[in-house]
Amino acid sequence: MTTFVLIPGAGGAAWYWHRVVPLLTAAGHTAIAVDLPGANPTAGLREYERIVLAAAAGADRVTLVAQSMGAFTALGVCDRLPVEQLVLLNAMVPAPGETPGQWWDNTGHEFPADFDEHAHLLHDVPPEVGAAGASHQRPEADIAFAQPCAFDRWPDVPTTVLASREDRFFPYDFQARVAHERLGLDVVPTPGGHLAALSQPEAIVAALAPSAVRNLH
Repeated sequence: MTTFVLIPGAGGAAWYWHRVVPLLTAAGHTAIAVDLPGANPTAGLREYERIVLAAAAGADRVTLVAQSMGAFTALGVCDRLPVEQLVLLNAMVPAPGETPGQWWDNTGHEFPADFDEHAHLLHDVPPEVGAAGASHQRPEADIAFAQPCAFDRWPDVPTTVLASREDRFFPYDFQARVAHERLGLDVVPTPGGHLAALSQPEAIVAALAPSAVRNLH
């Protein structure tokens, strides 16, 4: 079976994956949701990489899964783990040496001027799940936005880019363009919004490990 190493986006809360982990483990896989110190003003991408490497120590047959800004951490560790597959979910697909702060201008995507947490991120998340997540929310400190992604070329690892059709933060067509321009890949459409692992956990697990969902029914 596969070890899924699950990297969250900005803020770094492992809780983001809490609806995905039990579905993977029930199907016999190992699922490691990594918690990152996103709010720590002295931690950044290099510290995130160390934490992911420590969490995955000893694992083999790794599928590395990164949500949103988590892609910048994933690409920094991909060559240092036995990664069989890299999966990016509604991700900031990085270029070599790019910082998360540069990514916005480089991809031509602007942070929504009218940003509203519910409208852009939580619109399709069940209310009870969103309420439970309030205590897990934390900001992303500035330090990580100024640090370059630690890879020189895209790793020689099969890569899948999952893009949610109802994502209001990184719209589907935008994600498709970036994946094509930067990786030459077509995105794999999934239901849900930006936080699809919270709103559509079975669909995300089906995309990660199709047999896992079949085995649960």
